[in-house]
Amino acid sequence: PFGQVPALEDGYVKLFESRAITKYIAYNYESKGTPLVYNKGKEMADLVVWIEVEAHQFDPVAYKLAWELDFKSTFGLQTDNAVVEENEAKLVKILDVYEARLSKSKCLAGDSFTLADLHHLPTLHYVLGTKEKKLFDERPHVSAWSKDILARPSWGKSLALQKQT
Repeated sequence: PFGQVPALEDGYVKLFESRAITKYIAYNYESKGTPLVYNKGKEMADLVVWIEVEAHQFDPVAYKLAWELDFKSTFGLQTDNAVVEENEAKLVKILDVYEARLSKSKCLAGDSFTLADLHHLPTLHYVLGTKEKKLFDERPHVSAWSKDILARPSWGKSLALQKQT
């Protein structure tokens, strides 16, 4: 309805917004490929929390950093160092929370890769291509988690498809 991608049509279902699309696919096609969701109990509760953390804590801050430190130069725009400093301080606090969480489990919602981890991939990819990578490297559990999820073959395929366009 907003004239933007991503969009998905699956039979009579028409969706927009990437997080809604991934949830739909994960729940409706969970028997195909890697299970990305939990349907009940503590695992489901952890999953829902970390999906929300990504959307409301990590992504807004990390995206601002990616915009300032990566995307702006593509458009010939100047980096706003005040925005970088403000969001770097926010990211430090967020990554400290992630480090504590990831000291208890391999992934954010437990020991299996889920939508909570998947939703981090695009912005994480861009932020790790900037000087902010050091913030991830300084935290051993966050660093290991980042490397692990970015090394997934499906993410490699996604990046390859992006290069084709």
